[in-house]
Amino acid sequence: MSAAPAPPVSAPPAGSASLVAHPVPEQSRPVSAPPARPVSGIPAHPVSGVPAAPVSGIPAQPVSGIPAQPVSGVPAQPVSGVPAQPDAGTEPPPGQKRRAVPADPEQTLAALRWRLHPESLREETDDPELLRTVREGLNAKLDVALDNRSRARLLSLRAVVSRLLGDLADAVDDARLALTYAEATGELRRTALARARLAHVLRWRGEFTEADRLFAEANSPELPDRLRAALHEHAGRCCYDQGRLIEACHHFELALDLRRAADPELLARTRVALDAVAARARRDGFGPYPRGREEILRTPRPPVPTYDEDLDRWGYADASGNLVIGTDYAEVQPFREGMAWVRRPEGTRWALIDDSGRTLIQANNGYRSAGSFSEGLAWVSMDGTGNWMAIDTSNIVVIPPGFDDVRPFRAGVAAVRVAGGWGAVDRTGTVVVPTRYHGFTTALADGRYVDGFTDEGLAVVELNGRRGVVDRTGQMVVAPTYPALVVHPVAYLVGDGFGRWGALDRRGVPLIDPVHPSRDRVVDQIDHLLADTSPLL
Repeated sequence: MSAAPAPPVSAPPAGSASLVAHPVPEQSRPVSAPPARPVSGIPAHPVSGVPAAPVSGIPAQPVSGIPAQPVSGVPAQPVSGVPAQPDAGTEPPPGQKRRAVPADPEQTLAALRWRLHPESLREETDDPELLRTVREGLNAKLDVALDNRSRARLLSLRAVVSRLLGDLADAVDDARLALTYAEATGELRRTALARARLAHVLRWRGEFTEADRLFAEANSPELPDRLRAALHEHAGRCCYDQGRLIEACHHFELALDLRRAADPELLARTRVALDAVAARARRDGFGPYPRGREEILRTPRPPVPTYDEDLDRWGYADASGNLVIGTDYAEVQPFREGMAWVRRPEGTRWALIDDSGRTLIQANNGYRSAGSFSEGLAWVSMDGTGNWMAIDTSNIVVIPPGFDDVRPFRAGVAAVRVAGGWGAVDRTGTVVVPTRYHGFTTALADGRYVDGFTDEGLAVVELNGRRGVVDRTGQMVVAPTYPALVVHPVAYLVGDGFGRWGALDRRGVPLIDPVHPSRDRVVDQIDHLLADTSPLL
């Protein structure tokens, strides 16, 4: 594994100087405690600890071949488009009776099918009274809800219903409070759904700047492709409302790419959206050029290292190439969280500067090695070879020295090595994963590798050549018994060491037998198992 700090830029360069979602199934069906009327303040209830990863809707029984019919524990729930069969919220053909509506308000909402208005690209339904009944049912469940997960889910679903009924003030209050609860759970998917539902309400209110930002923040590469596609689809509609038609088309294209023609309802909705884009473009033009993620998030661009060949020194330049911090340094590191470590030619120790060049930590503190700041903490070493400790931005030691190797903090935890064994500590230095593992590198299904924990709080650990999974609380999710293990957004891909692959669900229960010749085949099986599910944003 690579060394903890970001490698300094120290040698001359070789060249010259970018919803209404149904609830994720849970191990229990809790309920939550905000009052029947929506509120927008921070909840008074204490925030719970980080829970175990939510259970996906994939069946627990292992399978070895593609089943004849799609299987899933999640009810069917297309988001928009004209349904092929009558469903709740849609008037049945003459002579037919409406089918029975499930008594549970969440099931009723999940079963609703929507039409997409061909001009506004907003969802519509013919049965507002049914939605009011659903909202009353959600109110009843909220009256007795007790945990952050349930409050997040129920409040955001109530926000969805209020939005569809046109009660946007109530919807935005519910959606904001739901996001507070979701962030308290520490769960990536739950937080993404809450952000997306709030963004959807803000889009209908015309508050596009915040809506765009929330859609961008929600769309993590660690999320399931179905959810990411839904996020792009709704972000595209938000861009359509603003007249940013090129950017809207870009989002629609990304949604289709993620689903790879496996979602006929998405294709149908995209046709409706593109027809609306074409009509508007003929009338008003395509609008401004697409924005990048940094522009949407309004992330300031820090100065970047620049090298002066004549002086054999490093400095920093802005995005236009203008020198903003002088070329006075023998080595520099990239800016992280508005700060960067630098070393002058006459010294062997590192100093910390801000993006104006002002010194925050002097070189005379004696740090011969230093890692970039992450979540307000940086690992530093006095001897340059080990005995790492963590300091804050005021140069206060937060975690005492004693680690042979370290990794940056992610979601409140950092991988550390002591006496040859890898584990993890939290921001106070408390060991949350014992330092007994031989490896701590996490492989992701999209081909990326993470040193330590994912944004979802999962890490692949290695013990005697076998791999398992731990979460950020130290709980063993999958015992280290597999020669190969890859984290998938809704499962774990496991290999037997002989080129055969299968999958476990998020509880570590066998889902697909290891009989497939490649990971791609297993991913296709997982997609097939989820064929009747669709995020409801």
